[in-house]
Amino acid sequence: MINKIADSVAQALSGIQDGATVLIGGFGTSGNPIELIDGLIAHGARDLTVVNNNAGNGDTGLAALLKSGQVRKIICSFPRQVDSWVFDELYRAGKIELELVPQGNLAERMRAAGAGIGAFFCPTAYGTELAAGKETREINGKHYVLEYPIYGDVALIKAEQGDRWGNLNYRMSARNFGPVCAMAAKTTIATVHELVELGEMDPEAIVTPGIYVSQVVKVPRVATQAGGFKATP
Repeated sequence: MINKIADSVAQALSGIQDGATVLIGGFGTSGNPIELIDGLIAHGARDLTVVNNNAGNGDTGLAALLKSGQVRKIICSFPRQVDSWVFDELYRAGKIELELVPQGNLAERMRAAGAGIGAFFCPTAYGTELAAGKETREINGKHYVLEYPIYGDVALIKAEQGDRWGNLNYRMSARNFGPVCAMAAKTTIATVHELVELGEMDPEAIVTPGIYVSQVVKVPRVATQAGGFKATP
């Protein structure tokens, strides 16, 4: 019987090794799998390459992972913002490597990995420093840059609902990079706020099929003072 439900975050993350490339879903804090990131810090894997839309906010989540010294390199689109002081300090001190990737390219490079595409030509970044050293080509009068897929050893994502086969759906904009991260990784670990029985999810509402998912962990959700919701470890 297929059952991908893990008993705990620690159990789900136990196979992550030093030197792994970790794809992390989320757009800023929306859809960010905080429990899995905190679990990765506790797990202790080091020399990691992290792929995410940004480079952390404040002192929690991804920023805390960077601060722990476990990340060697980050591949992202928005490394600097008003509360990215952890990354700023590390980068200025030469303690972390950065690969800057335009946001659309970031998503497409992960999608290409999941779709089995060897490389693709994209017009974004042509004529800029981001295209330095890359193959370019003119196609139908327009200039393009050759981009390669981003593959992950593991993806950490946040979903809304899941079942024991690993089928997932997401809550509104929290969906963002989760589906492409799941496609591009050898192992995908997802948190969910609700576990449902097989067949309860409308097949048309399943965004990430269980074939892309290795482990599912249920995490609680509690009300905030503002009346919204947040996940808790």
